[in-house]
Amino acid sequence: MTFFRPEAKAAVWRWREAFAGVLLTLFGVWLVSGPGFLLAVPGYGAIGGGVVLTWLGVQRGRFRGPDGGTGAVQVDEGQISYFGPLTGGTVALQEMDRLTLEGNMFPAHWRLSQQGQPPLLIPVNAAGADALFDAFAALPGLRTEKMLNTLRAEPHGAVVIWQRATTPSAGTLLH
Repeated sequence: MTFFRPEAKAAVWRWREAFAGVLLTLFGVWLVSGPGFLLAVPGYGAIGGGVVLTWLGVQRGRFRGPDGGTGAVQVDEGQISYFGPLTGGTVALQEMDRLTLEGNMFPAHWRLSQQGQPPLLIPVNAAGADALFDAFAALPGLRTEKMLNTLRAEPHGAVVIWQRATTPSAGTLLH
């Protein structure tokens, strides 16, 4: 028997890092203001760590959406794999050259493009899709806030979130 509705439990689980950060910050404030000067030093560290954890938790909570989509996502050593009922595939983060949010599909899909390979489409609500946040954050030059705002705006077309900076070929150098 459970005391929480499944929707409430899912909402708490979605924002779990943010809640942990707030609790850590409150514990740090208690250490600084309460028992004595000796515990103030670790208290300030707990406050700093709690603020950082809260900030990261809010970003992750904004990235996570409702579960229940088709397929499963796995991120392992710089490689993103999607196992879907009809499609699937893998993309290496080092070789990925474009990340697009396809809002014209239902539900929205992440399109991961890699040179010489067909693009990998992953539903935003696939099982394990929250692991994509850390994988996408590792992309050089990705603006996390832009990605989160675009995801929450639910666009009706394709929006390029990130594209690898192209390097000039040897034939186009000036010197």
